[in-house]
Amino acid sequence: MEEQAEVKLLGRWFSVFSVRVEWALKLKGIKYVKIEEDTTNKSSLLLNSNPIYKRIPVLFHNEKCFSESLVIIEYIDDTWKQNPSILPQDPAERAVAQVLRNVIFSRGERQERQVKQIKDAMEVIEKVLMLELKGKKFFGGDADVGLIDIVLGWLPIWLDAIGEAAARTQIIFDSQKYPCWDKWTKNFSELPFVIETLPPRDKLVVHFKQLRKLMRASAARVASKI
Repeated sequence: MEEQAEVKLLGRWFSVFSVRVEWALKLKGIKYVKIEEDTTNKSSLLLNSNPIYKRIPVLFHNEKCFSESLVIIEYIDDTWKQNPSILPQDPAERAVAQVLRNVIFSRGERQERQVKQIKDAMEVIEKVLMLELKGKKFFGGDADVGLIDIVLGWLPIWLDAIGEAAARTQIIFDSQKYPCWDKWTKNFSELPFVIETLPPRDKLVVHFKQLRKLMRASAARVASKI
């Protein structure tokens, strides 16, 4: 087994990509050191370890570094063989992630289009859950969490927080419309390693509201110079 003390994670508390890497590490029982990155004033550690994209998360292990959350999770799964599982590349989940940022910062008709994209993707995920879980608590089984659980686990709480921050109540997670997703989410959110790392919803809402305000102010300044 690899030395666990060698593992470090450069991330941010509100980043879904950082949090799900932490879930993977905790699921595997890997001890690690979390380094909080200031994404508004990027550190030399981030710029040197991920010089092309300059984004978190970055995992450090055995004098190597890995970026992009799905790549990191695959590496974790391949390196630490305990609790093996298969990581899917779910297109519906990626579609939601791609439009979340636009929902926060857009308004009017453009925001309506982004909201519709999210709702369409959520309906696809509900159908996938209905077909794949088939009464199981998790994708790995009733007792075992798989990496697909980790990949999708962040969606409901972040969607809910972003919906409130963007004043778009119609994208707040609807438990009656998505019963399979709701049941699976409750099971997943009760796991000890998830509870340890899941950011408080209220804190997320405040963060997204502040981010929305800053981005709109920045866009207004750019527009005034045109």
